[in-house]
Amino acid sequence: MPRCGRRRRRGRRRGKRWIDSPPVDKRFIPQKNRSNKITNLTVEELEALKLVDLENLTQQEAAQKMGVSRKTLWTDLHNARKKVTEALVNDHILHIVGGNFKQRKKSDKGGEK
Repeated sequence: MPRCGRRRRRGRRRGKRWIDSPPVDKRFIPQKNRSNKITNLTVEELEALKLVDLENLTQQEAAQKMGVSRKTLWTDLHNARKKVTEALVNDHILHIVGGNFKQRKKSDKGGEK
């Protein structure tokens, strides 16, 4: 049976994560940029970094706030740390790109779907 131009992927579709607000600045460029390479970081990965590393939430608390499992949060956090480290060490431009997320309203508390 021929495929109708759509690429099939294994596993489940990536679920939406709750975030407080998308970043205002979408690109960070080193002052002495010797490389034109770009490292892409998703908004969800940035949110995971913010919650765990900046707001000092546990992974369980951050996962509840984002509406995902702890394992999913750990995966996003691991990917984000790797990408940020790569960008810092190799003088890459860090570009924050879209993803699959829902923005939480100001009145919403954490962990709702």
